[in-house]
Amino acid sequence: MNKVSPGPTPGFLVWRLANKWRVAVDRAVAPLGLTHAQYSLVASLYGMQRAGERPSQRQLADHTGLEALYVSKLARSLESAELIERTRDPRDPRAVQLALTARGQAVTRQAIDVVQELHQQLLEPLGGLDAPRTRALTDELTTLLDTSLTPSLPNNESTQGATS
Repeated sequence: MNKVSPGPTPGFLVWRLANKWRVAVDRAVAPLGLTHAQYSLVASLYGMQRAGERPSQRQLADHTGLEALYVSKLARSLESAELIERTRDPRDPRAVQLALTARGQAVTRQAIDVVQELHQQLLEPLGGLDAPRTRALTDELTTLLDTSLTPSLPNNESTQGATS
């Protein structure tokens, strides 16, 4: 027998918050010619470049949590917009390295400022970006993100006898 929750589940609330955040970022960065997914990629790339890295598409996918194929698609569209450059990795000819162009750096800095303003608005009910409640929430979310998930298959006729 399934237990029915009296209110929204944590998973539902995380999903709703993620969607609210995605829509807000999409609207905020649209005037800069970016989507939320593109912003996630260029902002991550910006931070990695500032740390002296020139990541491959795979490394950026791992960093952002996006699928490698999706990062490749986003990178091609950002390259067409002249925001990033894609070059072959001299150490691995199969890998593609990414770097922001000068224009990409300028647009990304603007986008980061816009999204930081959204962060302030979103986190105001918790006391703001540097508040103890915000730090606690960040710690809890990090714990959940670090948890490995392996979906279980339902035990029914269609999956019985199936091997993994």
